[in-house]
Amino acid sequence: MPTTPLIIRLATPVDVPTIAKFNTAMAHETEDKKLDPETITAGVTSLFQHPELGFYLVAEQDDTVLASLMITTEWSDWRNGIFWWIQSVYVIPEARRQGIFTRLYQHIEKLASADPRICGFRLYVEQENQVAQSTYRSLGMQATHYKLFEKLKA
Repeated sequence: MPTTPLIIRLATPVDVPTIAKFNTAMAHETEDKKLDPETITAGVTSLFQHPELGFYLVAEQDDTVLASLMITTEWSDWRNGIFWWIQSVYVIPEARRQGIFTRLYQHIEKLASADPRICGFRLYVEQENQVAQSTYRSLGMQATHYKLFEKLKA
């Protein structure tokens, strides 16, 4: 039984190993991908070195990080504002379905309400992940009519 309240905070470089571990687990669970440990650790570290690209939040209880997510930005000329993209969401298995993502999302909403440049939130989700989609809908998010395309450099 937890003895302290859940704390949502900005991640710091001390959290790099945990976030890298979470991202590795998430890639394996959701896409059956094995991430290179050096690459993912460098990628997480790089965001702390370039805060203009985004930031991480973590949810912590009893000095244990239970969840993390990353926010990156997208400029919208149509809205003259910034979308925050919610990415790399991970909650440890034993802490799932306890409202931790909801608390993280509410924290994002609070941060965005203090910044008039933020015009909304976006995220992408696996088409088969109905549980996550239900959670996002319950928070007021809607599926868009856009389909995501990408091309990775060789």
